[in-house]
Amino acid sequence: MKKLHALAFAVGMFSSLSGFAATELRYGVEAEYPPFESRNSAGELEGFDIELGNAICKAASLTFSWVETSFDALIPGLMAKKFDAINSAMNITEQRRKSIDFTQPIYRIPSQLVGKADSAVEATPAGLKGKTVGVLQGSIQETYAKEHWEKQGVTVVSYKDQNMAWGDLLNGRIDASLVMSAAGQAGFLSKPQGKGFGFIGQPVSDDTILGSGIGYGLRKGDAQTKQQLDAAIAKVKADGTVTALAKKYFPGIDVSVK
Repeated sequence: MKKLHALAFAVGMFSSLSGFAATELRYGVEAEYPPFESRNSAGELEGFDIELGNAICKAASLTFSWVETSFDALIPGLMAKKFDAINSAMNITEQRRKSIDFTQPIYRIPSQLVGKADSAVEATPAGLKGKTVGVLQGSIQETYAKEHWEKQGVTVVSYKDQNMAWGDLLNGRIDASLVMSAAGQAGFLSKPQGKGFGFIGQPVSDDTILGSGIGYGLRKGDAQTKQQLDAAIAKVKADGTVTALAKKYFPGIDVSVK
């Protein structure tokens, strides 16, 4: 009987402890995608998502750390409990929801094609036929290009990080790259090597593939972390933090979630 009471007490204590809010959060990030996340000359993480992640954890009274991995390894890493939340400009899509959960959407960035300003390339299946387009491996831009363009005779090349795609665009191995517009502007077009290049056509659209906005990826059933982060996200939206950071990193781009 004493053993049964002791077991019941232990189970009760475990249940009680498991209901406590977390005090520490490990972010998973792919740090090769400026201006969202990258490392500066001092080796420090910087960018929109980095500052936003800091602000959200402060609002949630959480200490935090960063775990780096490639973009296509973020979801497997989250599921393997290598970190607690994906904070790496990941769009919320129904395909990804099959594997993981998400917080509420925090912001949204359109996707647009970048190429030579004087080229004959157009952001349509017909305008890209016979051309080669670079995309980030594991991204929604990769999914979009394969679904809408590859089937129409466009060659789609996937890269482990976006900087590799920019390198191949410069040396002519690819004709264009499909990226989030803010990444195209800050990560390439605004730099010296981006001279002579520009956005081609209008942003692409397909809500099923491109998603409803960018949020933090969470493990299935992690309701406690979702509750903590959703509350903190609501705070940084309401106090103007998201808007202020967007003006700093994405001037002229409306990042609001419609």
